Amino acid sequence: MEMASSARLNFNLLALLEKLSQDELSKFKSLMKAFSLQKELEQIFQAELEKANVKRLVEILTNCCPRSWVERVTIQAFDKMNRHDLSKKAKDELKGKQKLVHNMSLEKGGISPESFRNGIDPQRLLAMWSAKRYMKNKLQEMWINNFWPGDSDKVHRATKKYEALVPFFDLNTRKGSLAPTVVLHGPAGVGKTTLMKKLMLDWTEGSLGLSFYHAFYISCKELTNMGPCKFLELVSKDYPALQGEVALIFREALEILIVVDGFDEMRVPVTTMISDICGHVCEEKPVPILLSSLLKRKIVPHATLVVTTRPRVLQELTLLLEQPLFINMEGFLEPDKQVFFQKHFGDEDQALQALEAVKRNEALYSMISAPVVCWVICTCLKLQMERGEDLTLTCQITTSLFLQFLCDQFQPAPDDRPSSHLSAPLEALCLLAAQCLWTQVSVFYEEDLKRLGVKESDLHPFLDKGILQNDSDCMDCYSFMHLSVQQLLAAMFYILKREKKEGRDGSEQDIGDVRKLFSREARRKNPDLAQVGLFLFGLLNRKRAQEVETTFGCQTSMEVKQELLQAKPGENIPFLELVELREVFSCLYESQEEELAEEAMVPFEEMSLQLRNNADLMNSSFCLKHCHNLRRISVQVAKGVFPEDDAEDKGLALQSTDHYLLPFWMELCSTFDSNMSLCDLDISQAFFNSSSVQILCEKLASATCNFQKVVLKSISPADAYQNLCLAFSGYETLKRLSLQGRDQDDIVPSLCEVLRHPKCNLQYFRLESCSATTQQWADLFLALQLSQSLICLDLTDHELLDEGAKLLCVTLKHPKCFLQRLSLENCHLTEASCKEFSSALIINQRLTHLSLAKNELGDEGVKILCEGLHYPECKLQSLVLWHCNITSDGCEHLSKLLRQESNLTHLDLGLNHVGVTGMRFLCEALKERLCNLKCLLWGCSITSFSCRDLSEALSKNKKLITLDLGQNSVGFDGIKTLSEVLKLQTCHLQTLRLKIDETDPHIKKLLKEIKESNRQLTIESDHCDSRRKRPSSQDFIF
Repeated sequence: MEMASSARLNFNLLALLEKLSQDELSKFKSLMKAFSLQKELEQIFQAELEKANVKRLVEILTNCCPRSWVERVTIQAFDKMNRHDLSKKAKDELKGKQKLVHNMSLEKGGISPESFRNGIDPQRLLAMWSAKRYMKNKLQEMWINNFWPGDSDKVHRATKKYEALVPFFDLNTRKGSLAPTVVLHGPAGVGKTTLMKKLMLDWTEGSLGLSFYHAFYISCKELTNMGPCKFLELVSKDYPALQGEVALIFREALEILIVVDGFDEMRVPVTTMISDICGHVCEEKPVPILLSSLLKRKIVPHATLVVTTRPRVLQELTLLLEQPLFINMEGFLEPDKQVFFQKHFGDEDQALQALEAVKRNEALYSMISAPVVCWVICTCLKLQMERGEDLTLTCQITTSLFLQFLCDQFQPAPDDRPSSHLSAPLEALCLLAAQCLWTQVSVFYEEDLKRLGVKESDLHPFLDKGILQNDSDCMDCYSFMHLSVQQLLAAMFYILKREKKEGRDGSEQDIGDVRKLFSREARRKNPDLAQVGLFLFGLLNRKRAQEVETTFGCQTSMEVKQELLQAKPGENIPFLELVELREVFSCLYESQEEELAEEAMVPFEEMSLQLRNNADLMNSSFCLKHCHNLRRISVQVAKGVFPEDDAEDKGLALQSTDHYLLPFWMELCSTFDSNMSLCDLDISQAFFNSSSVQILCEKLASATCNFQKVVLKSISPADAYQNLCLAFSGYETLKRLSLQGRDQDDIVPSLCEVLRHPKCNLQYFRLESCSATTQQWADLFLALQLSQSLICLDLTDHELLDEGAKLLCVTLKHPKCFLQRLSLENCHLTEASCKEFSSALIINQRLTHLSLAKNELGDEGVKILCEGLHYPECKLQSLVLWHCNITSDGCEHLSKLLRQESNLTHLDLGLNHVGVTGMRFLCEALKERLCNLKCLLWGCSITSFSCRDLSEALSKNKKLITLDLGQNSVGFDGIKTLSEVLKLQTCHLQTLRLKIDETDPHIKKLLKEIKESNRQLTIESDHCDSRRKRPSSQDFIF
């Protein structure tokens, strides 16, 4: 660890401390001990501090501790002690000496006598003056070369954002005793490096008033080819003659700023960077070790650090930092984009028209946060506007814009033919782009060119146009003008016909094939590959591929198209079916190739669409019209895709959005009108507006497809259910209709109209959570009498009440009622309704399944139901009484029923506290030969002591094949008791569900023994919270 000695401080510490009382001095010492300090100094510091008087305390602080640390924590201690007068005096003295330093005359190169009178070391001032002069010259040159011609005035405004960083660097406002580490992170091209250079330049000119005596700028792209050196040599490599002066600055432990720009451009993993450590600025180490030691504050610990990086290495960088402060660099925000467009186009109306066109492509709008991309897009759109082309169509396809920009740079004169001399340079550049993307390298060097067999002369056409840039800070260093341009060129690599060239053997070994390009594993490691895949599909458009050939005199190949469409070797599934559907649609839309989409959609028979934004809607509308084999589709529409109707002052922007999107929505809905194979439709979690609902209903009403199953769930606005329901009126093929959601008020009249239609062939109907009056329920149940096809009805979650149940039972007793399965879960029923159900069960000989789950029937209600179930005319097979407040008394009534020759084969008593007594009643029934139960879902409150009765019952029962004890913790002893009968080959049980502690080795061993002895038995573990389990009716009703 480097030791930072201190001479005089920048304020008179002795004079300040002498103004403290003895109690205040003791408190000052306590505060000083509480502040963090280098470990090497802590022991000396703590031991000497307590017994020191004022003079000795000043000696300890100035001789043993870094100057910057002493100055910082002294001011903070005074503030904590409420001695703001002393804090202010220290700050004033500190600012006074900083001002002297900043106001030194660089032009004359001299040092004023005032500097000596104020106690500033002349040697120290000379060192700072010399280093600062060289730094200013270098930064001015860097700043001038930082922008492309003609646009620097438009981009410089982004650098004003550095003002937000100033408070983090100001000694007077800083919190904590440690110098801060600020991490500025953001995507490529948003201005991180520009911001840092402007910050450094302003510091050299003293225009920021920052509290730093010196600042150093380290560009990581310049470090790659550097051999082992000293940190002192690293930071003074541009002015080696001043190493002595820089060493003096470090020794004085002054307040300094160190900028580490482009950490993501380091070509070594973090594991390598932490393999060693450097403890002194004059110790020679490999450059990565020097950098990691700086970041971990093993050298120059008093320096304020600013590190810039792209997000992809942010997690690794965090491992090297001490208490970092993260700042997200977003680039151009909405106001910045508006100003940029206005300045570029010069005409406000044209700028607004272009910006609105870009906004409709959300991905493109996000990309123009980077100033250089904003410039590229504006350049293309302005040219198109001059040609009279439609900007809206152009902005839909990102590939078109970037390709147009690239090709426009090499347009031949009107009478010239395309020159073939660009073919070889393009091939070399595309190879370079792909190689760097796959290896996650944003900067490359001459040695990289040699390794790939690329000559620098090959790249001259693209260097001349600024597509490829030779870094002004590092002459043998190259980079692409922006990541997005590099991604386009990397995509071209896959479609160019390439010739084998000498020196390029093995140059493509790091580049993944097209299948790997779309693999999840590769994308997870390298998110930048996603845009390459999108550009690749954009280049599969014949017109765009021809544009590449015409401009660059090269040949393209569409072989990659077949790789994407065909199945992987040894598999029957086409490759695109393995890619996320959302990305497939996005890529096919980018291609705008109808034949490609047609062929790609052949294997898809079912799909789930999640329309989260405008792009999803446009992509889906293009692809769905080619899905001729589609049988099942589910659609979700996120809130905000369609503008809401209730915005009274609906602005022009919202109206424009709605007008723009509706044609795409109409095209998507046309799939329902034209696809004869489509039979299942699920629209869930969908937020529409009146216009989009109207279009959907019109297409569904006129559809020629053969819908058999339709699910409408959680749809808004509220009247959408009524309109959609009526759209299915008269569908002869529709067999299943499910309406679920909380906003289905006034839907019952529409349902009655559907059910009364002479062509209605509904067999399964589910209606959940709607509000209806007693008269509306009466109308609905009357309509059920007219339906000759309906066999299954689910009315879950309604306030049907006993009065409504009475009306329903009238229908159940009607001779033309064909219902076989009925669910009335959570319909607010009581025992009063059980009399009506009991009599209906006797008369209706078609009803075989009944669920009354989550209704307060109680034991008395069960007793009344059993009276009807006793009759031989009752054909009920499955009865669900899940969570119906049934106790042992109710089990006694059920036991009497089961001991007779009842048709009941499935009984669900889940979430009922039947207890030990109730279990005994049911076990007695299971022992009887006349008991026909095949499936029993037991209630709660069964313990291991009850398992003896159950074991005895299972040994005698020959019909029960499924037993669910999942809501009971019977433990090892209970399972042990049951195992005696479960191991027997004569046990007829096939499925047993238990709540199992799978961490218990004794239980695991016992279960293994049971399975080995009785291989026909399946034992399932129930991990669900019993309160969140659902009744078994949901398994058999639909």
